[in-house]
Amino acid sequence: MTVDLRLATTGDADVVADLYLRSRKELVAFAPLAHSDDDVRGWIARRLIPAGRTTVAVVEGAIVGFMSVSTARDCSWITHLYLHPGWIGRGVGTDLLGLAQRELPPPIRLHTFQANERARTFYEGRGFTAVKFTDGGDNEEKCPDVLYEWRPAAASPSASPRRPA
Repeated sequence: MTVDLRLATTGDADVVADLYLRSRKELVAFAPLAHSDDDVRGWIARRLIPAGRTTVAVVEGAIVGFMSVSTARDCSWITHLYLHPGWIGRGVGTDLLGLAQRELPPPIRLHTFQANERARTFYEGRGFTAVKFTDGGDNEEKCPDVLYEWRPAAASPSASPRRPA
């Protein structure tokens, strides 16, 4: 299976919105959507994709996942990473996350809900560390969340080049 990663275009907005809504409703049902489906569709079409920081994962012509990122002065953010429920566990999320780890300046941060055990296991298995737990008062869903951070592994002292004596 080949996963092609490419920048999302405005023509992808409907498919990305469908994927987002399905993923949220099926995989994160404990965190109700704070906006109507129509509002989500409009936001994706008019704001998220035109911002130019969304990558779609395409398999055999079908969009099966997407990731949106941003950069701040002191860190980078993965603001959204969603997969079609049928594509969980098939390497697509790892491909998207790997792209972020290769291309974004570290540290990279992201939020997920505390109750989203599948996502937490996924991020922790790829080197992200939980750095803050909240009661959810600052997110739209009002669900407890966790802030994760990733930094590249430091080179071990034994791996550093040696100078001749």
